[in-house]
Amino acid sequence: MGVPDSLRGRVIRAGDTPASILNVPNIITIVRILLAPLFFWMLLADGGAYSPLRWAAAAVFIVGIATDSIDGHIARRRNLVTDFGKLMDPIADKLLTGGALVCLALLHELAWWVVAVILVREIGITLYRVAMLRDRVIPASRGGKLKTVLQSVAISFFLVPLWTVVGDWIHWVNGALMTAAVAATVLSGLDYLLKARQGRSA
Repeated sequence: MGVPDSLRGRVIRAGDTPASILNVPNIITIVRILLAPLFFWMLLADGGAYSPLRWAAAAVFIVGIATDSIDGHIARRRNLVTDFGKLMDPIADKLLTGGALVCLALLHELAWWVVAVILVREIGITLYRVAMLRDRVIPASRGGKLKTVLQSVAISFFLVPLWTVVGDWIHWVNGALMTAAVAATVLSGLDYLLKARQGRSA
């Protein structure tokens, strides 16, 4: 028995007939998740050396992150927004960005405290969103989206060995971008906690 047209792409609530999960945006999200292991291997395979494999790893990361806006645009334009997509899309982002941060720390190119701050926030907010699934799915906030953009840009600059092309001064740019990403990560996390507290007291 097929899913009624009126329910396709709907954000489902308790008691609704589930919408189709296998739509184009969700397939893109799944592909992004599957890209993560390939990216990790390419980045770590030769010890992070600034070889063609390092450039390829950076390209895979950038493509994986860039498709985030593509699947979201398709989902909204074609009315294919689902609870699965709302939950798994941020998880795909966190898998790529979190894995990239850990890999950079393993390669001694990024301080572990930066990784710890970002991962604690990401894992904590993700667990909170999962815990709230019984009541509602919590989409990413504007602050959360800005945080994701800053993290993606900062990590991309760390991954691409631009210093081999333009010189060591680019490290200052990398540091400034990562500082902004950490600040946005902390502030957006506090915003989530504040809204959660207000929601419980309402």
